[in-house]
Amino acid sequence: MPSDVVDLRDFYQTGLGQVARRMIRRTIRSIWPDLRGMRLLGIGYATPFLSAISAETERTIALMPASQGVLGWTTGGGNLVALAEPRELPFADYSIDRVLAVHALENCEAAGPFLKEIWRVLAGGGRLLIVVPNRRGIWARLDGTPFGWGRPYTMPQLSQLLREELFTPISTATALFVPPSRDRMLLRAAPAWERIGKRWFPTFAGLVMIEAAKQIYAKPRAARVPRGRIVYAPARPGLSRREGGF
Repeated sequence: MPSDVVDLRDFYQTGLGQVARRMIRRTIRSIWPDLRGMRLLGIGYATPFLSAISAETERTIALMPASQGVLGWTTGGGNLVALAEPRELPFADYSIDRVLAVHALENCEAAGPFLKEIWRVLAGGGRLLIVVPNRRGIWARLDGTPFGWGRPYTMPQLSQLLREELFTPISTATALFVPPSRDRMLLRAAPAWERIGKRWFPTFAGLVMIEAAKQIYAKPRAARVPRGRIVYAPARPGLSRREGGF
């Protein structure tokens, strides 16, 4: 199924999608247990996970890319979703404290400009949490779920990409060890799959997650180059410019 917003919504309404949402949301909550007073931005299709972590934030906004489409989302007030290009985020510099990117990076045509925009809008102590399909996991190998589309990553690949775009990886996590099956008995055992997988088989998770901080470097002081002493020689009359005159 392609990463269209309607397909994403329909997936998370299925039994398999609800299990995936619980497992992912639980891992996100373990990484960000306290978001009091923070400005939270979800990019991609993050709304299934924002409701559980946005209760104490100062404000929460979801942004969906134009290529994916948009669906309304609210937490009791007005609509909190915007439609925009990921490479042109409609926010001021240093205006966001936390960014959660789900169903975003793997479907992005240009990862570099996308991450540069996130870096721009993040505050000085801001954090980015990226959730992407694991290249080594079974979820990325089957196209029956949204995680089977786009470009999957390994943990080292994602970490390197973040470093290249001036982010410092802080913590890593994995999720979705249950096979992408709609068998009810298998889905009921999902918590056990998660516990066993996280402890013994982290390499084969369905998803990898990295929390990264925005790097801010002071402008290095220019090295002083010693200058030689200039000595002026007196001009001698009668010499042409070619012969050494002035």
